[in-house]
Amino acid sequence: MKRIPVLCLILISFFSCKNEDALENEISKIETNIVIERFDRAFATTKSDELGTLKKAFPFLFSKRTPDSIWINRMNDTIQKELHQATHDTFGDFKTVSNEIEALFQHLKYYDKAFSEPKVVTLTNFVKYREKLIVTDTIVLIAIDNYLGSNHEFYSGIPKYLAENMRPSQIVVDLAKAYSEKQIFQSQKRTLLDEMVFFGKQLYFKDKMIPFKTDAEKIGYRPDQLEFAKLNENVIWTEFVEKEMLYNTDSSLPARFIADAPFSKFYLELDSQTPGRLGQYIGWQIVRAYMKNNDVSLQQMLQTDAAEIFNKSNYKPPK
Repeated sequence: MKRIPVLCLILISFFSCKNEDALENEISKIETNIVIERFDRAFATTKSDELGTLKKAFPFLFSKRTPDSIWINRMNDTIQKELHQATHDTFGDFKTVSNEIEALFQHLKYYDKAFSEPKVVTLTNFVKYREKLIVTDTIVLIAIDNYLGSNHEFYSGIPKYLAENMRPSQIVVDLAKAYSEKQIFQSQKRTLLDEMVFFGKQLYFKDKMIPFKTDAEKIGYRPDQLEFAKLNENVIWTEFVEKEMLYNTDSSLPARFIADAPFSKFYLELDSQTPGRLGQYIGWQIVRAYMKNNDVSLQQMLQTDAAEIFNKSNYKPPK
């Protein structure tokens, strides 16, 4: 008799996987009109006397307040030439990333019937890693020199915990995050729980839009960091609850558990072993529990208040 619940779980898991496979098969058939324009390559191969032609092809990238001399100097700049070579060596024809962006757009079209594919333009921006992407309804700008690989020489002065996600595979992850921010509604974030659920919404959005990415890639962890979060989820949650952090409005808490950081700050001996952003990870599990235990659509969840999501999630970390 004790085997019956186990058998039920196996059957539920089996049919759930079958349904997910059927859904992904349906989404893969959605037609997209994806246009990716390589401004970085066009700029690299344009001669100074051909600048006018380039400006006509990409008028939205050239400010009238910037004299042509600035662009011509940039064409001849040694660092700019090194960036062009590095992006060419890393991305080649951009096909792998292009396929992932197309898959993202297919999922966006499935979940949002009003979504229309924007034009995607690649460029370089002298590794301004705080400005990797710009996303609007009609255009997406991707500064691909920010995705050359975690150990690239251009990133030697960037903190390692940030450089770890400056990889080609993270382009579509960052794009999905940008699109989530356009769809999430949440009243002013006051408590740590508000912050946790906000980022939990972002990560659940990635679950739906880029299911072909691993959980580690979605949250920007190494596999061992994700494993730490999974194994210690109950311990982390207990610490948040016992220290009464969830409804605390202390502005230092997001910096300790939400923001990019080399590790989370519990002020315990194990801190150095932890990955940063563990508050985001727990928020993700809360939102996953809410979606599992409530019959609501993705769009409804994205508009739901953090407290309601938490109260109706019945979240309980595994022991």
